[in-house]
Amino acid sequence: MQPQILFEDNHLLVINKPAGMLAQGDNTKDLSVLEILKNTIKTRDKKPGKVYLGLVHRLDRPTSGVMVLAKTSKALSRLNKQFIQKTTSKIYWAIISGVVTNTPTKLSHFLVRNQSQNKSYAHRKKVPNSKFSELIYYVKLELERYTLLEIELLTGRHHQIRAQLCREGITIKGDLKYGAKRPNKDSSIHLHARKLAIMHPTTKELISFTAPPPKDALWNAVVD
Repeated sequence: MQPQILFEDNHLLVINKPAGMLAQGDNTKDLSVLEILKNTIKTRDKKPGKVYLGLVHRLDRPTSGVMVLAKTSKALSRLNKQFIQKTTSKIYWAIISGVVTNTPTKLSHFLVRNQSQNKSYAHRKKVPNSKFSELIYYVKLELERYTLLEIELLTGRHHQIRAQLCREGITIKGDLKYGAKRPNKDSSIHLHARKLAIMHPTTKELISFTAPPPKDALWNAVVD
């Protein structure tokens, strides 16, 4: 399992992360996007020393989709600033069980992260240690048993989409942690970071990247 490289120059590396792969190493010791790509670049470019690669943002392990990494410390600093200042544009696709109505819908909650459970809980009102979280979702396609949502992420919180949809009684296919009745066979969830738009850290050009979703029967049924 290898990340698909969508774009690369001297400053950026943009990939399509496979579902099930860690963005960054953790106590499982499983290989992460960072480790795999550093090894790939080192071998491909025959680099004698260490490869610099900075993690700008993360995707949950069971989530697939577009990620941007920085190949220089200057690019990392400038990209981090964009994410902090919320000048990026992030679009996700989610396949949910059943149907929803009344879209587009903006969801605004206050999220609290439970570190021991590795889970976030959405509250309608501000509570201690909560962070304001907001997204907009649209119905993109209705199938017989499922619905494809397109989600514009307005803030970037831990498990934000999963927690906010769960709070509204909306379940992402395969997401046992947030209410799904059955897991997917490969332990993925049907949540995919579809598009990411950023300003290039050196040219200042607005650039956008689109990641194809994983190849399975359900994703194949919703791809244009």
